[in-house]
Amino acid sequence: MSAPFEERSGVVPCGTPWGRWYQTLEEVFIEVQVPPGTRAKDVCCNLQSRHIALSVRGQDVLQGKLFDSTVTDEGTWTLEDRKLIRIVLMKTNRDAGNCWTSLLENEYAADPWVQDQMQRKLTLERFQRENPGFDFSGAEISGNYSKGGPDFSSLEKTQLRSTPTTAIWS
Repeated sequence: MSAPFEERSGVVPCGTPWGRWYQTLEEVFIEVQVPPGTRAKDVCCNLQSRHIALSVRGQDVLQGKLFDSTVTDEGTWTLEDRKLIRIVLMKTNRDAGNCWTSLLENEYAADPWVQDQMQRKLTLERFQRENPGFDFSGAEISGNYSKGGPDFSSLEKTQLRSTPTTAIWS
């Protein structure tokens, strides 16, 4: 079994004062650096469809309204090596055109270059899904890729409907 697209192609992170966040078509990942030796009982993480609240040892680290909605029951957080909190949120809208421009509605926005790279990555991930026999993980994309890139699904339908005709001359 091959690795997921984001593992083969890398991620496009958006740096923040507390760590970084990045996204795939389906998920938003948040990585928060915490003091070494932090224990799970020191962490309070509340994940809701449009809101997140994270505090460590009583100090608020991240709190606010998310950029877009998530599936509440599928959000998780883990503490890794007692120094990194990883939060995974499942996007409600999972198409390539849904590239979050910031983590929260008014905070932690990706700069224009990072936003552009995120959109490119999501478009390539969409192409990978639509064409599972090809590997787009190392591909470069240019041109019209904003909002998920061009929709090629109609080409397939057109090609299936048009059948070659043969003219017979007598």
